[in-house]
Amino acid sequence: MDDSSPPRTVAALWNDRLGRPAVRAAQVLLLLALAACVVFALTRLSLLVIPVLIAMVVAAALAPLVGILRRLGWPALLATWATLLTGLLLLALVVWLVTLAFQDEWPRLVDEAGRGIEELERFVTDGPLGISPDQIESVRQSAMDALSSDQVQSGAIRGATAAVEAVAGLLLGVVVLFFLLKDGRRMFTFLITPLRAATRRRALQVGERSVEVLGGYLRGTAIVAAVDAVFIGVGLMIVGVPLALPLAAVVFLGAFIPLIGAVLAGALAALVALVTNGPIAALIVVAIVIAVNQLEGDLLAPVVMGKVLSLHPLVVLSALTAGTVLAGIVGALLAVPLTAVAWAAAKEWNATAPPGERLVPEPSDAESGSWSEHESGSGPESD
Repeated sequence: MDDSSPPRTVAALWNDRLGRPAVRAAQVLLLLALAACVVFALTRLSLLVIPVLIAMVVAAALAPLVGILRRLGWPALLATWATLLTGLLLLALVVWLVTLAFQDEWPRLVDEAGRGIEELERFVTDGPLGISPDQIESVRQSAMDALSSDQVQSGAIRGATAAVEAVAGLLLGVVVLFFLLKDGRRMFTFLITPLRAATRRRALQVGERSVEVLGGYLRGTAIVAAVDAVFIGVGLMIVGVPLALPLAAVVFLGAFIPLIGAVLAGALAALVALVTNGPIAALIVVAIVIAVNQLEGDLLAPVVMGKVLSLHPLVVLSALTAGTVLAGIVGALLAVPLTAVAWAAAKEWNATAPPGERLVPEPSDAESGSWSEHESGSGPESD
């Protein structure tokens, strides 16, 4: 053993073959811990964070209207109020129409559902399942006991508290939306003031691209959702399914949740048709929903959305799962557009960086054609 070799210093230990990966792993773990702390803080402040995020999404979609009014000579305050009040009036009109239809059709739905449950009980007791009426009564009594338990009552109290928080969040979101429509660009410019001039220009480009993607996603999804709701609603009316207008509203809202929203809305419509109109009507409704979804996926969505939502379906599914776990239905609604904006912002930041600082190098002129074809998914496969 040679004792004459010099002892290794701490710096040398961190720079050998094992030390360099260890440093990188420690950096990754530190970033993950920081991200976890940020997510935890955001979930604790959901009453503030969720209204602000929703207001940002809606503001990105309504900003072009404010810009049009400003270019026509309207003052900023008047253009903002006109846009905001128009949006609120349209929302109130839709809610009023849905509520009116729900009130008119609800008695019929209750009667038809009662008859459907009676027919289901007769099938269960007289059919091949061999279930006795006493067993059905026992299950019914257990359900009644569960509904009258202390846990359900405490859940109702929590539900009332959540309703109050929802109203407070709605008011806060409207206020935030107003200021974002009026002074959104000024506020963003103020936030990036401490940055250097070159970095500030890049940040402005990233902000403009993020607003463009977010607004395009919401406007495109709203158009696709409206077309789905109209076609499915008309189909439900032709079949004679009650609550056609409320179900069309559910279809409209479900379209904002990619992959699973349309499926759940169609399943609800088919279930109502099954209870009220029988299995033949339910199969017709299923066929209508499938046909409309195929029309949306093959024709409407590619034309309307373009490349706004350039995310792999696995990324969309992962974002939906994470958003649902963190914030429930609101998280499912916001997860995909926020993920699309984050990806667009990262690409824009990389594209505007100096060549030596880019994480992903830009393609050369000779490769630009094949690069764009690969990005759009329409080019030949690479070797």
